[in-house]
Amino acid sequence: MLTLGIINTYDKIKILDAHYRAIARAAPICHAFGFHLALYDFPFKMTAEELVSFVMEKTTIGESGAYLKILYEKNHLSVSDLPKKGFPSHFGEIVITTSKPDPKRKVTPVKIAEEALRNRSFLFLVGLGHKGLPEELFERWKYHLDITSKGLSLETCTAIGAIPAHLAGLMEILQYKK
Repeated sequence: MLTLGIINTYDKIKILDAHYRAIARAAPICHAFGFHLALYDFPFKMTAEELVSFVMEKTTIGESGAYLKILYEKNHLSVSDLPKKGFPSHFGEIVITTSKPDPKRKVTPVKIAEEALRNRSFLFLVGLGHKGLPEELFERWKYHLDITSKGLSLETCTAIGAIPAHLAGLMEILQYKK
């Protein structure tokens, strides 16, 4: 299982357009490339089902939230607070996405694609907000992924699209070569 995990680093109390727009943008990407979507620390005090309805009412992005509804119906949507100690084990290995990976923790997109084809599960964490991912996460997890492999910093929604698309493309090429 491959999961795109978006961690809200904007306001944790007030709902902003950026919150539901990012969710609506991520849903069709996850659906198209076979990823699950996990949302952490968003200021929504509602169930996943209520969140789907809320997003569908608020935006026309992602076919007005239709892809988010599909993810929910397939049980491919998770909404929770950021875990204090660790993420649920069914998500697999945690991968910090960053343009500045620690050289000792750096993993390549090809390595991730190869492991995913061996049925390893990964949770790719992306920070939503100008602060990016919380610094304490960088030391906790052993994999750091620069999806560009060039140290290029991507805007959050660009990264949300690039990570699943690039990895799915690599996996398809690797399967074809077999």
